Amino acid sequence: MPPKMVLAMKGTVDDVMFYKEEDGYIVFDLETEEAMVTVVGELGLLEPGEEVELTGNFVTHPRFGQQFRADSCVRALPSTVVNIERYLASGVIRGIGKALAKRIVSEFGEFTLQVIEKEPEKLCRIKGISPQKCEEISEAAQQIFGLRSLMGRLAAFSIPASVAMKAYRRWGTPAWELIQENPYRLCTEGIGLDFRAAERIASALQIPSNSPKRLLAGFRWLLETAALEGHTCLPFADFHTIALQGLGIQEQDFQSGYDEAIEERVIYLYHAAEGDFIYLDLYYQAEDFIASRIAAKLAFSSPEEFDCAKAIEQEEQATGITYAEQQKKAISAAFSRGIMVLTGGPGTGKTTTLNGVIHLCTKAGSTVLLAAPTGRAAKRMTELTGKEAKTIHRLLGTEYNESGELTFMHDERNQLQADVIIVDEVSMVDTLLFAGLLRAVRLSARIVLVGDVDQLPSVGAGQLLQTLIESKRIPVVRLTEIFRQAQESCIIRSAHRIVNGEMPDLLEKQSDFFFFDRRNANEAAAFLKDLYSRRLPQAYGFTPQTDIQVISPTRKGIVGTIALNQMLQETVNPPQYGKMIMKNLLYTFREGDKVMQIQNQYEMEWVKDQERGAGIFNGDMGTVTVIDKASNTLKVDFDGKIVTYRPDQLDQLELAYAVTVHKSQGSEFEAVILVLPEGRDRLSYRSLLYTAVTRAKKLLILIGSPYKVREMVQNHQRTVRYSCLSDMLQNMLSREEDES
Repeated sequence: MPPKMVLAMKGTVDDVMFYKEEDGYIVFDLETEEAMVTVVGELGLLEPGEEVELTGNFVTHPRFGQQFRADSCVRALPSTVVNIERYLASGVIRGIGKALAKRIVSEFGEFTLQVIEKEPEKLCRIKGISPQKCEEISEAAQQIFGLRSLMGRLAAFSIPASVAMKAYRRWGTPAWELIQENPYRLCTEGIGLDFRAAERIASALQIPSNSPKRLLAGFRWLLETAALEGHTCLPFADFHTIALQGLGIQEQDFQSGYDEAIEERVIYLYHAAEGDFIYLDLYYQAEDFIASRIAAKLAFSSPEEFDCAKAIEQEEQATGITYAEQQKKAISAAFSRGIMVLTGGPGTGKTTTLNGVIHLCTKAGSTVLLAAPTGRAAKRMTELTGKEAKTIHRLLGTEYNESGELTFMHDERNQLQADVIIVDEVSMVDTLLFAGLLRAVRLSARIVLVGDVDQLPSVGAGQLLQTLIESKRIPVVRLTEIFRQAQESCIIRSAHRIVNGEMPDLLEKQSDFFFFDRRNANEAAAFLKDLYSRRLPQAYGFTPQTDIQVISPTRKGIVGTIALNQMLQETVNPPQYGKMIMKNLLYTFREGDKVMQIQNQYEMEWVKDQERGAGIFNGDMGTVTVIDKASNTLKVDFDGKIVTYRPDQLDQLELAYAVTVHKSQGSEFEAVILVLPEGRDRLSYRSLLYTAVTRAKKLLILIGSPYKVREMVQNHQRTVRYSCLSDMLQNMLSREEDES
């Protein structure tokens, strides 16, 4: 296939329709000599009146039609009087509005921008500009011109505008000089340029491949890449091999760079029983802290005057509940140990046990806090216990430090005022988040960790719940007895068969589980559409948007979540005359749409009745209630919390008629339609199927191929995640035992 021809285009920015500050993605109309053209690309913020030269290609968007996809942009300040006035009137320079822009341009004409940049004191000639205002305009203008200059320099290396903006925020005017000295500074936290992109600048600056600054950044990049795959560390031999290959260096270069990285604490060498491992300092500190804090908590003993057995007996008499022996053991452990794990599959009584712990702790005068990793999981925990649960992030509180990095308000210096902390869905909690939680928990407080170890592991690095259980040093109560009422559910029986490596009975037509053999993707999608919109509402009285959740392992393809969302939206919430819409790059949103927040936004405000607060989190589901064209805003109701979105914030939302298994984790739905597309892929494994099946509360419908189900059931190969937490914990406890 011949390469695409690169086209060039020149014109003036007419109107900006969309801009995303995080990555500099922009959609705007470009006025050329021939026509008005819609342009898209990661070009940074452009203002009406700016003159640009673009290179790229025309593309056809399935929804928005023909657009010019720009790969590069050479920016020039407007040169004509008309465009200079448009540029200033856009508000690009703080303190200059439309009226003042007109007066300034009338005075200085085509030399206006040179005056603002080089001779700002002349602005005092203009009516309404005092010396103080002149200074404010000059400072704002210098920021604009400095940022533009940095963007232009970095654009020559195809570095996104968003990186230039972050670098300028951090370093200001000296940014380019600092980057020239060490381009790998752009890879640091808070700016986050990919190492390979920084390599382009380094190559142009002729920085040698064995430069210490390159090796330090390269080692960090290799370990950060490993963390994205779930590893908190790497075996030294693996790290050594990928460093030589990935960085293209010789052994002597590796050794000198390695020695400096250790000395500078960029990396850390840990000697484990099974060999040596290399950590990023951040992950080493986290796992070392977790191990030391757990060791301290295991030394906790309950007050001798509290008779837990008697308290459980009184609770049984008061509630009419008879606890099984394992449940009693779990409740006792929650009282007698500083930290314990409660695990078990569906129908084994985790919720009953959890409620018993909460009631008895409360009766004993303890302050109890409940938390879960996601908003949906916290909401479900609240519903099951009748006591408010918060996301871990909300429990800890978030704020930005002087470097612009997100930190927790509760830590060692400001700990949570609680006697007992209960955390649900711990399989979703990663290493860094758990370390943050432990820092905020008093040594005297007890921690109860609840989760299903057979579900998917956390998205972030580590495999915390599995590691803690397999260490065999922490009290673990595993509930295995399926209670009689739960045994009547084919969903629960099927889930336990799956986790035990057995095929669920796909021929059994029980009231809560049905399998439909549809191996063709188009047939499966059509059948799913009919089930969702007609058959299930008629047969069960379910409301599609609130009661039925479609789940797919993948985002792509005919039965991936993107295509399913568009199909189901057109079915249950089609376009209507007078119904307002707003768009992001992927979806068109209408009033009444079911949507999901896909980013953590700690400072995003919400209103609930007369209450105001902040914080909307990844996985929160809601309904679009109002689209106001006058204010160009969209409102979403998240369980009574009303959040207002501007156009540039819509990338945080997706339609949620269909979600991936990972996005569904921690939630429970009245009815689930699970679609399993045929074909062997990396998503065909047991824990993913088990997680999806256990999302259904009353009804599960599985659409797909029996061969696909069998393939997933049989594939119990767990992805290896390197961590030394278990070894650290063993060492900590052995040391304490030796000292005692």
